[in-house]
Amino acid sequence: MQADALDAILGDGTALAATRTSGEGPPGRLPIDDATLRQAPSGHLFGMTQNAGMGWRASEIARDPYLIVSTQGGLRAGDGQPVALGLHTGHWEIDRLVRAAAETFAGHGGLPFSVMCSDPCDGRTQGTTGMFDSLPYRNDAAMTMRRLVRSLPTRRGVLGIATCDKGLPAMMLALAGCGDLPGVIVPGGVTLPARGAEDTAKVQTIGARYAHGLIDLEHAAAMGCRACGSPGGGCQFLGTAATSQVIAEALGIALPHSALAPSGEPVWLDMARRSALALMRLAQAGTPLSAILTRKAVENALVVHAAFGGSTNLLLHVPAIARAAGLTAPTVADWTAANRATPRLVDALPNGPRHHPTVQVFMAGGVPEVMLHLRDMGLLHLDIPTVSGRTVGENLEWWEHSQARRIARQRLRELDGVDPGNVIMGPDAARAAGLTSALVFPVGNLAPDGSVIKATSIDPSVVDADNVYRHTGRARVFASEHEAIAAIKAKGEGAVVAGDVVVLAGCGPAGTGMEETYQLTSALKYLPWGKHVPVLTDARFSGVSTGACIGHVGPEALAGGPIGRLRDGDLVRIVIDRNTLQGSIDFIGTDEANPLSPEEAAAVLASRPVHPAIAPHPKLPADTRLWAALQEASGGTWGGCVYDVDAIVETLRAGRAALAQRRAAGGD
Repeated sequence: MQADALDAILGDGTALAATRTSGEGPPGRLPIDDATLRQAPSGHLFGMTQNAGMGWRASEIARDPYLIVSTQGGLRAGDGQPVALGLHTGHWEIDRLVRAAAETFAGHGGLPFSVMCSDPCDGRTQGTTGMFDSLPYRNDAAMTMRRLVRSLPTRRGVLGIATCDKGLPAMMLALAGCGDLPGVIVPGGVTLPARGAEDTAKVQTIGARYAHGLIDLEHAAAMGCRACGSPGGGCQFLGTAATSQVIAEALGIALPHSALAPSGEPVWLDMARRSALALMRLAQAGTPLSAILTRKAVENALVVHAAFGGSTNLLLHVPAIARAAGLTAPTVADWTAANRATPRLVDALPNGPRHHPTVQVFMAGGVPEVMLHLRDMGLLHLDIPTVSGRTVGENLEWWEHSQARRIARQRLRELDGVDPGNVIMGPDAARAAGLTSALVFPVGNLAPDGSVIKATSIDPSVVDADNVYRHTGRARVFASEHEAIAAIKAKGEGAVVAGDVVVLAGCGPAGTGMEETYQLTSALKYLPWGKHVPVLTDARFSGVSTGACIGHVGPEALAGGPIGRLRDGDLVRIVIDRNTLQGSIDFIGTDEANPLSPEEAAAVLASRPVHPAIAPHPKLPADTRLWAALQEASGGTWGGCVYDVDAIVETLRAGRAALAQRRAAGGD
């Protein structure tokens, strides 16, 4: 290696010539008195020293502190250009929201603090072992965020700024677990659609479409480059990221009309400023988040979720948020009741039929516009408080007659030529447009503990005239997503064909950390024959997934679930009634001419061993294995994949006692 190259790595010492060994301390004096010195914890005093050391004006360092917790990722120069990339657009420019909120706190007599716990990108990790960390990250991040909040003992309130699939759920869990404090969520917004380009959902299928000759290399390369119309914000569809924003607002812990704001736009920055003011007002009034995040708020969120036709991943997150707040978690019966009472009112990607991007949902009125319809249907609790300082009913009364509503809806007409009434509809218009309730929870001999499907996402052309989806087909069993996507992309021998039922087993928490399987569902959506191939898995789906895809099948294969006993060629019968919101998934034998009853077939399954290929993935991280064990002891996926400390401690004690008894009896 040449000397100059070696110097570039090891250094030549020139930087030492300008290096100091002491410095001037900050000017001024701490704003303290005799009582403070005698009575305050040393940590409070040293905290003021640190505040001065970081350069804040000494005369102001005893102001009321407000903590901003964000999921900021990457590093941007002053002009917005990348210095170091983040993992996704959702956390890429929320430093601007942090700055706007901090300046608002400071301008109104507060002392702003900012900490960060960034988040992963589910889109980036699709089809990779990085997906094994996706869901476990949520619990870890929530714990870290709560530890950061507690590490500023004098904080008056917490402002949580986040978006995307795991960052925002983690933030909501964190704030819910700090319910003794005032708290406000600032949703990080959405990416603008790019003119003449594919959206960020469709563009994730360029590999599968190219493999089947549906697009050429030039198209794939061009569309893959152009999908994002702005450098920040969550994806443009109503997936988990956008649905989480909707839920934050529906719970009353984010300001009205804050969910789905276009990242980087003036209304987005204004929302951060107003959220900071709202938090200061809550702190002055002594209103903790626990006064807002109540059981009635959760019930409102379930109804709003149904009206939006939101992501099935919220079945994991809403119960977890409720548990973190010390509330009873909603059950499958609660979700079903909400969906039976509530028609889908929102036409957005990926549900259709017109597939509006999320920014158009925002401009059509967003969450408060949907809640106006739900109010008129008598489906909301209107008397409960929100972080605006007003009740839900008062917020809606303001929105209905506001200038903001008029401007937003008119802007949508002017810029995009879109009628807001075609994006967010009343119940009669929604029914006329063919929108139906979203979630169904099928049971059967393959899912004794239940499963879930977004029934609205099934292609209407494969649904019978009575609005019931029926499919009986041969199972194609895969123990890894890699093998399944290879068979979907393949042609000829071994390829998945129309009529098959793709079964992906062993991919629940114990197998892969309950990975998302958007690779499969997105590929099938954009292949001409894909609508004739349902997917059945103990894993989960991206919020943008469409088609007859049934996930969260319980018990998972590695916990003895019957799905793990299926074999290639087995007959699987699926029935999803989109009227009654009931469904079933059953193994019915191997002979089409003489199908078994579900009970007879269940006995056959019980006599079989687990499929020989099903095992925990060899690259499953040890910390994900630990997460899987802890959440299973706490109620599992249908309990929200939470950590129930009491249940875990009880299990550990019982295990230690059993081990002690075995050792005393002479066991190993």
